[in-house]
Amino acid sequence: MKLIEKSENQVVFSVEANESLVNAIRRYVNEIPILGIDEVEIFKNDSALYDETIAHRIGLIPLKMEKGLNEKSEIDLKLLVNQEGEVLSKELKGKAKVVYDNIPITVLNKGQELEILAKARLGKGSEHSKYSPGSIFYRNVCEITMDKEFLEEIKRICPNAEIKEKGNKIIILDNKKKEICDVCEGICEVHGKKAETNFNDELIITIESFGQIDPKEIFEMAIKELKKDLDETVKKIEKV
Repeated sequence: MKLIEKSENQVVFSVEANESLVNAIRRYVNEIPILGIDEVEIFKNDSALYDETIAHRIGLIPLKMEKGLNEKSEIDLKLLVNQEGEVLSKELKGKAKVVYDNIPITVLNKGQELEILAKARLGKGSEHSKYSPGSIFYRNVCEITMDKEFLEEIKRICPNAEIKEKGNKIIILDNKKKEICDVCEGICEVHGKKAETNFNDELIITIESFGQIDPKEIFEMAIKELKKDLDETVKKIEKV
């Protein structure tokens, strides 16, 4: 496994792994229990938006995960704003904290008021997108073989590309965060030529978090949930 790039909400790495296994892990991201707003009770809404629209917006605001939460956990959040201007996600107050403070909910004019009580519970992305912690996507590492006449153009468009010269050909290794395979093939097509693309077994995996948990946890927890289902399947098969 080789780390390519890491930031607060994204990790990119390469690994030699079975594509079917990685795809299974990707699908199990939506089986990770995540805290999300499940119920919204609106006591007063003087804004121009319908209650249903306000509730929908609040429901999609990501909340930070806290340790010790379980299926029975229930967290109350309150919002009370009576000032003119934008109503932002940071106005939600309670034991759970919002991930991003400046998500717009609505706008109030002078003399208007918005009062809301919300309840947050654990859920899964397979039930509703508001519980989704992020996403995983992947692609194969590949080598693109092109005529040497395109060398300078490739260097100009893809300055960080790993390029090898071999006779009258150049070989570009597409193994970075940004995919350049399509760019190389496009350059050849413009000039009426074709590029030769060879894929290998190495995968570049990108994990993006919506902020509730960090990307590393998303990967680990998706594997944990997948293993849990596999263990359950094994037990059922043994009973047959």
